[in-house]
Amino acid sequence: MLKTDLAARLRGAFDDDRDADTFLLRLERYGDDLLQSLRAVYGEEADALLERLLEVMLHAFHARPADLRRLDEARLLRPDWLQAPEMVGYVAYTDRFAGTLKGVGERLDYLEGLGVGYLHLMPLLRPREGENDGGYAVADYRSVRPDLGTMDDLSALARGLRGRGISLVLDLVLNHVAREHEWGQKARAGDAKYRAYFHIFPDRAAPDAFEVTLPEVFPDFAPGNFTWDDEAGGWVWTTFNSYQWDLNWANPDVFLEFVDIILHLANRGVEVFRLDAIAFIWKRLGTTSQNQPEVHLLTRALRAAARIVAPAVAFKAEAIVAPADLIHYLGRGVHYGKVSDMAYHNSLMVQLWSSLASRNTRLFEEALRAFPPKPTSTTWGVYVRCHDDIGWAISDEDAARAGLSGPGHRHFLSDFYSGEFPGSFARGLVFQYNPETGDRRISGSAASLAGLEEALETGDPGRIDDAVRRLLLLHAVILGFGGMPLLYMGDELALLNDYAFEDVPEHAPDNRWVHRPRMDWALAQAVRAEEEGGTPHTPAARVNAGLRHLLRVRQEAPHLHASIESHVLPSPDGRVLLLRREHPLGTLVQAYNFSEDTVMLPSYVLREVLGDHAQDRLSGSVFSLDRPTVRLDPYRALWLTTSEVPV
Repeated sequence: MLKTDLAARLRGAFDDDRDADTFLLRLERYGDDLLQSLRAVYGEEADALLERLLEVMLHAFHARPADLRRLDEARLLRPDWLQAPEMVGYVAYTDRFAGTLKGVGERLDYLEGLGVGYLHLMPLLRPREGENDGGYAVADYRSVRPDLGTMDDLSALARGLRGRGISLVLDLVLNHVAREHEWGQKARAGDAKYRAYFHIFPDRAAPDAFEVTLPEVFPDFAPGNFTWDDEAGGWVWTTFNSYQWDLNWANPDVFLEFVDIILHLANRGVEVFRLDAIAFIWKRLGTTSQNQPEVHLLTRALRAAARIVAPAVAFKAEAIVAPADLIHYLGRGVHYGKVSDMAYHNSLMVQLWSSLASRNTRLFEEALRAFPPKPTSTTWGVYVRCHDDIGWAISDEDAARAGLSGPGHRHFLSDFYSGEFPGSFARGLVFQYNPETGDRRISGSAASLAGLEEALETGDPGRIDDAVRRLLLLHAVILGFGGMPLLYMGDELALLNDYAFEDVPEHAPDNRWVHRPRMDWALAQAVRAEEEGGTPHTPAARVNAGLRHLLRVRQEAPHLHASIESHVLPSPDGRVLLLRREHPLGTLVQAYNFSEDTVMLPSYVLREVLGDHAQDRLSGSVFSLDRPTVRLDPYRALWLTTSEVPV
């Protein structure tokens, strides 16, 4: 990659030899990834694009603040920083968590007290006014929503977080921009350069050809994938909503724009970019226009550019796709470990709720067995709930191996979590019913879906106990699975559905706002006071205390480093999920009872792995595995390692 004349020319752009050496060494390391990917996508245009890229990258390198340069060096020395067991993420909307960016800065003690090392603030870059898909219709990547603060406030918050060892995570919407974005305005005004940033067609011929194989993301309120725009005088590709214009990544100018945006935000202190809607960025006739090979080439090129200028930066792929497609976002073959550093393990989340409803883990086992291994340098983002709805991403093949009908089980889960199934404990709402496929996605907070809302309505102590245990079981799984556990704001307080969303005009059509409540700081204060005063007794305090205990144990468990994968250990009881992690310091076996029953688990399955004695890291109890059975109370979790101490 580095020809002598190019290296000499680049060295002339530096006043300091050390800076020149740093940049050129990184360019030698990542330059081939960058140029090869660009050539694969853009062909003969790649070399000219590289010249323009280098100019952008050099400018960003020179502008990078000293403290972030130091962080770059620290991350190069510890490339597994996202994989450490002590890394725990927290996900929140800025306004709903603390009002403003400055308000978030005033709540850092709370985050630090939870052990958070990674803070994902949901979309806060300036969106279009009015309806904006929860902030994902970005009108300006270089400014903040005015009600939240300014870019200077964002930089100040990032510095405050770094001082406490917390990384700032922001959404970077790659597939589309708001119609009102400057690029869209210029495109509508007839500027040929910016019309080429989008997919705009003069008639329905091309859109109709594409529609044959394109799915609908929001069939209820945004059917189809193209929107007629009078000002643009054409049909615009709009995968998500009519006001979100899909970008044309086949245009190298779009790639250049996003490198500039990423480096600008990185220099503001953003450490992790959540690559939103990454699966959709490349369009190809006759396909779903998702998961195309160019997506991974472009991501690899973006990552290489970021690594040269700001190696402290990491990428997280927001790709909610099938496992066989998902693994490519972490890298396979020539892309192994060179694409995103993290990806969402959506399947794990789906299987948690599936097993909770069915009281059976056979499908869970089959889904995990079918997952291809990830690159050891990458990590999963694992979660119980997030800001989005739950789509029942269960493959028919996995279901068949578990003795289930895929469509039948998906129908059951929709019935169960919408409260329609007899005996259901859940309080969820149906989101985006598709009459053609029968698909029904579900909205709802973790606590309401796990039965706490229903239990509190009945006042039944037993039901309340079960709901609390369910919530702690779900969190025990994500904390023990291996990866970056992502806590969704309010789940640590067991916040229920917030039905007041219906009173807000811009939220009322989208019932996902039912699980996007405002943080209840009075409750948080009461919970802490209750815990400090003795044994917690309210559901919120019990969940909070239990979760904090799980977090403390996780931080002291080297077995949970994310370079190690969890593997299914065949369970003799369908109600119990068994996972095995092989670490150089020993084996960890996890047992999770997904039922309200007391299960007497045959000991042999644990004894064959751990020997005659095992210690539960969660409770401190020592088990004799030479006895016939191990007792698992309802919804109990065990994290077992070998113990030399007999009972």
